[in-house]
Amino acid sequence: MSEKLTYEEFVKKAIVSLRKPPYKGIHSVYSGFNEAFRKYFSGEDPVKVVNALAQEGKIVLRPVKGGVMLYLKEDAPVQSDIGESALKKMGLE
Repeated sequence: MSEKLTYEEFVKKAIVSLRKPPYKGIHSVYSGFNEAFRKYFSGEDPVKVVNALAQEGKIVLRPVKGGVMLYLKEDAPVQSDIGESALKKMGLE
């Protein structure tokens, strides 16, 4: 291995490499991402890094049981507004 990848490069490469079709994202824990991140970056915290990348709009996170799903920005599922839908069904919108 020559140069080390940046956090962003590593995360994006992991998403593309570890996802299993037809899924567009990876589970942070079950895919092995968190463990691989810690090994590659000598014990650094993947949670802080992926949260920062999500804040910057570089990736998209969706909370799921046991962790989060990581998506490339262009592959993220559309976030539906469940609350709006519920209000409309209740006749309160």
